[in-house]
Amino acid sequence: QWRTELPALAHFPSSPLMSAHALRNVRRKMEDRHVVFPHVQHLFPNPHSGSYHYYAVFDGHGGVEAASYAAAHLHCHLVKHPAFPTDIKTALHDAFVSTDENFVSKAKRENLRSGSTGVCAVLSENHLHIGWLGDSQALLVKGGTPITIMEPHKPERPDEKKRIEDLGGCVVWFGAWRVNGTLSVSRAIGDAEYKPYVSGEPDLCSIELTGDEDYLVLACDGLWDCVTEEQVVRHVHQHMQTKGRATLAQSIVKLAIESGSSDNISVIVVLLKD
Repeated sequence: QWRTELPALAHFPSSPLMSAHALRNVRRKMEDRHVVFPHVQHLFPNPHSGSYHYYAVFDGHGGVEAASYAAAHLHCHLVKHPAFPTDIKTALHDAFVSTDENFVSKAKRENLRSGSTGVCAVLSENHLHIGWLGDSQALLVKGGTPITIMEPHKPERPDEKKRIEDLGGCVVWFGAWRVNGTLSVSRAIGDAEYKPYVSGEPDLCSIELTGDEDYLVLACDGLWDCVTEEQVVRHVHQHMQTKGRATLAQSIVKLAIESGSSDNISVIVVLLKD
């Protein structure tokens, strides 16, 4: 059965094996960006020991500027933060906020209208930290079972709807639930004209790893709007049995297309066992 555990490693790999793939699909433009940065602590001088690996997917809308900006800057804010790496959760939170604030300032100066959702993971030897804005999502799989670790920021979420309305905005149906009738996500980097209704405040979670975790998937809504977590787990198991890991992310992108996705699709898979 596909829930069979993968073989355990004696030690956490110094740099986890991973697979990444991105595709424009049938859209006119590619507005996704993704980042894979093993040993991100080496980006700036850092007196702390240990290895920290950074993975991120940014899904732009209204142009690629916000996604490109986040892909270029968020990890820099993370590693330069005085709390990194002793308090990664705080550093990751503030990195999202700084990236959003700086891009909003840039957008106002340059009359840019773009925004971007984002999901970022920071992986150390025994901890996983996830931060996100919008509906790009992360999936952790443990013992062949998908573990729900986050809830996307959508306007129809009761808490998000209340926050938006309390600020004077509105959530209306126009093919999907939308902030002020336009945006279908309630938090994002950028979207300067929709602040504060579209918030730049991320949610975060931190997980202590036990060594039983199989893999982590980060992807934009081009995957998650068409494929369930259970479908991803089954697909990964079947693919690993027959075709190995090199084309794993590419095969998940193909699964999304076969399931009806017409959006840009970006997928990162980080293997936590050999």
